[in-house]
Amino acid sequence: MGISVTQLLIVLVIVIVLFGTKRLRNIGGDLGGAVKGFRSAMKEGEADNNLQEQDEDVIDADVIDVSATEKQSNKDKA
Repeated sequence: MGISVTQLLIVLVIVIVLFGTKRLRNIGGDLGGAVKGFRSAMKEGEADNNLQEQDEDVIDADVIDVSATEKQSNKDKA
């Protein structure tokens, strides 16, 4: 049903014979660099989202404050 350790070792030996250790090392380095770049891009995206949400909250708070001030000044005039 599952893959045993011996089967994995056989596949590993075949891959090493086909590609060679130097090429596998290069592929591993390239793959690691790609994953690292993807992670950093995800962190930057999350930081941008957090900044946008904070900006929206500030804008909403300003609108509420202005509305309350206008209503108060209208009551004082009446």
